Amino acid sequence: MGYSLKLTLIASIVLVMIAPTAWAQKRSPLNKAESGEQIGGKIRQLSEIELPNTSAQYLVQSPTPSNQQNLGGQVIPITSVKANPTAKGVEVILETPAGTQLQVTNRSAGSNFIVDVSGGQLRLPSGEAFTFRSQKPVEGITEITAQNIDANTVRVTVVGEKVLPTVELYDDDTGLVFAVASTATATSGQQPPQTPQAIQPGNQTQPTQPSAQGDEPIELVVTGEQDGYNSSDASTATKTDTPLRDIPQSIQVIPREVIQDQGAVRLTDIVRNVSGVANAGTTEDRSDNYIIRGFGANIYKNGFLDDYYSDRAFRDSANIERVEVLKGPASVLFGRLEPSGIINLVTKKPLSEPYYNLSFTAGSYSFYRPTLDFSGPLTEDGKLGYRLNIAYENSGSFRDFVHRERFFIAPVLSWKIGDKTNLTFEGEYLHSESPRDVGIYLIGGRIADVPISRNLSDPRNQLAVDESKTYLTLSHNFNQNLSLRTAFRVTTASETLNRFGVLGLFASNDGTVDFFSSPYNQYYETYFLQNDLTAKFKTGSVNHTVLLGVELGRLYRRSKTELADAGSSNVFNPVYNFSYGPYQPLDDITQNTDSFGIYLQDQISVFDNLKLLVGGRFDTYHSELQNFLNSSTTTTDSDAFSPRVGVVYQPTKEISLFANYSRSFNPVSGTAKNGDAFVPERGTGYEVGIKGDFLNNRLSSTLAFYTVTKTNVVTTDLSDLTGTFSIQVGEQRARGIEFDIAGEILPGWKVIGSYAYTDAEITEDNSYPVGNTLASTPRHSGSLWTTYTFQTGLLKGFGFGGGIFAASKNYGTLDNTYTLPGFVRTDAAVFYKKDRLRASVNFKNLFDVRYFQGSFFDTANPADPFTVQGTISWEF
Repeated sequence: MGYSLKLTLIASIVLVMIAPTAWAQKRSPLNKAESGEQIGGKIRQLSEIELPNTSAQYLVQSPTPSNQQNLGGQVIPITSVKANPTAKGVEVILETPAGTQLQVTNRSAGSNFIVDVSGGQLRLPSGEAFTFRSQKPVEGITEITAQNIDANTVRVTVVGEKVLPTVELYDDDTGLVFAVASTATATSGQQPPQTPQAIQPGNQTQPTQPSAQGDEPIELVVTGEQDGYNSSDASTATKTDTPLRDIPQSIQVIPREVIQDQGAVRLTDIVRNVSGVANAGTTEDRSDNYIIRGFGANIYKNGFLDDYYSDRAFRDSANIERVEVLKGPASVLFGRLEPSGIINLVTKKPLSEPYYNLSFTAGSYSFYRPTLDFSGPLTEDGKLGYRLNIAYENSGSFRDFVHRERFFIAPVLSWKIGDKTNLTFEGEYLHSESPRDVGIYLIGGRIADVPISRNLSDPRNQLAVDESKTYLTLSHNFNQNLSLRTAFRVTTASETLNRFGVLGLFASNDGTVDFFSSPYNQYYETYFLQNDLTAKFKTGSVNHTVLLGVELGRLYRRSKTELADAGSSNVFNPVYNFSYGPYQPLDDITQNTDSFGIYLQDQISVFDNLKLLVGGRFDTYHSELQNFLNSSTTTTDSDAFSPRVGVVYQPTKEISLFANYSRSFNPVSGTAKNGDAFVPERGTGYEVGIKGDFLNNRLSSTLAFYTVTKTNVVTTDLSDLTGTFSIQVGEQRARGIEFDIAGEILPGWKVIGSYAYTDAEITEDNSYPVGNTLASTPRHSGSLWTTYTFQTGLLKGFGFGGGIFAASKNYGTLDNTYTLPGFVRTDAAVFYKKDRLRASVNFKNLFDVRYFQGSFFDTANPADPFTVQGTISWEF
C-alpha cells in the first residue's frame, strides 16, 4: 500500500488575555495561612489572620447573590493557569483580565487549603473549559488543583502532605496569585526543588522545564478534558460550553482516559460505557451502527453530521479526544434526526507546549497498530501551532478469510490571528481495505450452531474505502459578551466492492444459501456551513446566553451496481466454488440533497439555582433522486419546526433536578395512494431526572426517566388491495430508566458504570404486530469498569482494572422472528506508567463468551472471542 500526503501542520490554543492596568503595578497580599504558627495553642487558620489594609482587602468575603455575577452579570473567564517556581516553593497564577471583580472565600479541611473563586470560570479564549492539576510540585505539597465546580465558581485546592500548607493570596495585573511554600522552606529554611513536577491530564504534554533561576514559567493548558473518568462540561447539548449539571437533558461524556485504559480502538468499545446505547450490527463488518433508547443513533463529529455519506468504514479513534452522548430528540440544534439522540465525536486540538507520543499495540489474531500523536507551537510566539495524529492498522481476525488494513492521518493547524480571532484548519484521511463479511446465517429463526469463525464468503472478496474530511473554523470574540463561530466542512468518500463480494440473504432449513454477486462503485460528497452567534446579557437580574445559528447543507451521492448469480454453499458444509453468471445492472442513480436550518436558543439563569433552556429550529429539506435505469426522478420536500424546553433546579450545589420536552423530525420519501407526499416522521420526548456531583466533584451521576414516541411511521395501507402503497399511521414508543456514574472515588480509584431499562415497542402498525419489541434493543443492559493506580511506594505508577458489559436478549428485526441471546462479557487490564513511559495489557472477553453484537438481514454478527492486546507508548 503506498501513500503520499503532503501536510501543512497544526495547532496551539494558549491565548493570554491582557489584564486591565487600572489595578496594581505591584502585588498586594490578600491573606496568608501559616502552617505551624499558633495562636492561643492552636494552628493559625486563614479566617483568623488580619488582612493588610490594601485595596484588595474586599476580595476576601463570603459571596452573596449580589456579588456572584460581575461584568454586567457575566462570568469572568480565567484563560490560563501557570505554575512558576520561586525561592520558597511554587506560585500558581490564575490569569484573568478582571481579577479585581472576583470574589474569594477560603477554608481549611485537615491538611487541605481550599479557596472558592466566585464569578469566574476556567475557560480558554476559544471557549473550552479546562482544569489544572500539579502533583508533588514542592516538598510537603501532595497536589494543587484548579477546577470549575459550577457555572460561576472555580475551586483551588492545595493538599498538604502532613500539615496545613502555607499559602499567600495576591492580586496583580495578570490575575490572582497563590504563593505556595515548600514545607522544607516553611520549617527549616531549606531551598525547595527548582522545578515543580506537574502531571497533566490525559495526553497533555509535560511542561517545559524552567531554568535554575526559575524565570521560565510552567504552563498547563488542557483542551476541555477533565482529569479522570468524569467531565464537568460538554458542548453538544447547547453548542456552548455548559456545565453538565446546568443542562436539562441526559448527556454523558467518555473522556480520553477511559478510551486509553480500556484499550478501545473502535467506537463500539467506547460507547458501550453509556446507558441505553446498543450495538445494531456492523453492516457487513465495515461500519458502526448503534441504537439509543430504541431508535437508530445519529453520529456527529465536531458538531457535523457524520452519517453514511461521510463514513463508509469503521471510524478511527486515533484523533478522538472524547465522545459526548446526548439522549433524546435533538433536532432543535441539529436538524433532521431520529429521536434517539446524538453520539458526537470531539477531536484532539493543538497543545501549547511540545508534545510527542509514539505508541504501538499488538494483539491476538495478528493485530498490529502503531500510532503517532505530535503537537506544539510552530512559531516562537505560539500564535501558530499544530497537531498530527497518524495510525496504521494491520490485522487478521477470528473469522475465516478476513484480513484488514487501514491507514489514517489527521493534521490540524491553528492560527491565532489576533487576541480575539482564531482560525483552525483540520483534515482527515482514511484508507481501508477489508472483506465483506455478513456473519453467521440463521436457520429456522435460530443462529446456526457452527463455529463463530465460519465465513461463507468468497475468500477473494475485497471492499476498499477512501474518505477525506476538511474542516475550517473561524471564531471571533467581538467582546467577552458577543462571539461568532463560523465552521465549514467538506467530505468525500468512495467505496468499491469487487465481484467476489458475494451475499446471500437467508439460509434454507437444510443450511443451503443461494449467493449473488453485486459489485459496485459509490461516491459521496457533503458540504456543510454553520454560523453561530452567541450573546450574553442581562434583563434585570436575569442572565441570558442567546445562541442564533444558521446551517446550510448539500449532499451528493453516485451509485452504480451490477448483479449476477454466484452459486450456492451450505452453512454446515461450506464449498468455496463460486460461479459468476452474466451481470445485469441493478442500480444507476444520483441523489442531490439540500437543507437549510435556522435556530434560536436562550439559556436563562433566573437565579443561581434555577435555569431555563428554551429553543426552536426551523428546517427545510429538498432531495432529488435520479434513476438512470428507468429515467425517473423522485423528489422529496419537507419542512418542520422543532422546539425544546428544559428546566434545571439545584436545591444544593451537589444536586440538579431537571426536566425537558423536545421534538425531532426526519424526512420520508414517497407518496400515499391519494398522491400526497409523505410528511416527515416526528419524534417527541419527555424526560425528568437528577444529576449529582459528589466527593468534591470527583464523582458524577445521572438518573433519568424518559418516554420517546415516533409517529408518522410508514406502514402497509390496508385499503390498497394491490399492496403497492403505504400509509403513515405507524407509531413506535420507548420508555425507560437510565443511570450513569463516573469519576474518582479515592485517589487512584476510578470508576465508570451504567444501567438501562428500555421498554421499546410498536404501538401502532399495519405490517407488524402491535407490542413487538423494536429491533436491536435489549430490555436490560449495563456496564461497570473500574481501575486502581498505586499512588506511592514501590508500586507507584502500577495499576489494574476490570469490568463487565452485559445485555439481555434482543430481537434482530421488527417482526421479532429471531433473537440474539443475552451476554455478560468480562474485560481486565494491567498497566504501568513511569515518567514518559506507559505500558498496558488489555484482556478482552476474558472468559471467551460466545455472543453477537447485532444483525444484518438474516445473519448475526459474532463478537470477538477472548483476545489480548498489549500497548507500549513513549512521550518525549
